[in-house]
Amino acid sequence: MRLGALEAGGTKMVCAVGDEKGRIRERRVIPTRTPEETLPEMIGFYREQGVESLGIGCFGPINPVKGMKGYGFITSTPKLAWQNCDIAGAFERALGCPVGFDTDVNASLLGEITFGAARGLSDCIYVTVGTGIGVGVCAGGKLLHGVMHPEAGHILMRRRPGDSYPGKCPFHASCLEGLAAGPAIEERWGAKGAELKDRREVWDLEAYYLAQACVDFTYVYSPGRIILGGGVMHQEQLFPMIRRQYRELEAGYVKNSQTADLESYIVPASLGDDQGILGCLRLAWEAKEG
Repeated sequence: MRLGALEAGGTKMVCAVGDEKGRIRERRVIPTRTPEETLPEMIGFYREQGVESLGIGCFGPINPVKGMKGYGFITSTPKLAWQNCDIAGAFERALGCPVGFDTDVNASLLGEITFGAARGLSDCIYVTVGTGIGVGVCAGGKLLHGVMHPEAGHILMRRRPGDSYPGKCPFHASCLEGLAAGPAIEERWGAKGAELKDRREVWDLEAYYLAQACVDFTYVYSPGRIILGGGVMHQEQLFPMIRRQYRELEAGYVKNSQTADLESYIVPASLGDDQGILGCLRLAWEAKEG
C-alpha cells in the first residue's frame, strides 16, 4: 500500500510516502508559507507519488472531530494566514483519496503506539516539549478528542517557590507551556536550551514543572506510560531529574506496578523523531481501511 504522510508544522511541512509497516520510501521538507503557496507544492508531491490515502498530523488548534461542523479545518492558530483553512478538505478534493486528520501530537502518540514505546498499551500519553507543549492522550485504546482536542499543555502550574518569571504564554502566564516550553527557557535564561546544557539550575527548574505535569497526568488520565518528546527533551539529563521530582511531588499517593518503576513509566520518545510521520502513515492506513 502506498500511503502519504504529512507532518504539518508552523515552520515546515514534512511530506513523506511509506507503507502500513512503517517503511518510509520518500520524504520532502517544504517551508510553511501561506496556504496559497504551500498547499499546491504539497499536493504536487503526493500526486507525483501516487498515494492511495493521506494521513495529516497538523499544528493547531484544529477541528479533528469527524461529523462536527468545521472538521478538517485549522481554526484559531497564531499563524494568521492558516486560520480557517480547510486543510484536510483541500487534499481530499485535490487527490481524490481518503484523508485521515488529527493533531500533530496525536500523530506522534499514534506512531509510538504502532511502532514504538507505547506498543501494546491501551492507555498512554505523549507530551511534546518544544516551541510549544502539546499532549496526546490514548484512553481505552482510542485517541481522546472530546469536543475538540485536549489542550493539556496549558494546564495551570503551581509555581516553584522563588520563581518570579512571569511566563511566556499570552493567555495563561503560569501554564505549563508558559513556564516550560522552549521560548520560556530562552526568555528566562537568555539563551536557547541547547546552549544551556551544563547549567544544572536550568534543567532542575524545567524538571520541576514537567514532573508536576506528569503527576497531574497520572491522576487525571491514569496512563500506563508517559512518553516525553520534542526538542527540549533532547536534553537527556532531564529524565532522571523529572523522575526524582515526580516521586517527591507524587508523595507515594499512587501505588501500582507502572509507577513503581519510573524508568519504564516516564520515558523518551523511541522513534528517532520519526514518530509523527509514522503516526501519519497509520492515520492514512486507517482512512484507507475505513
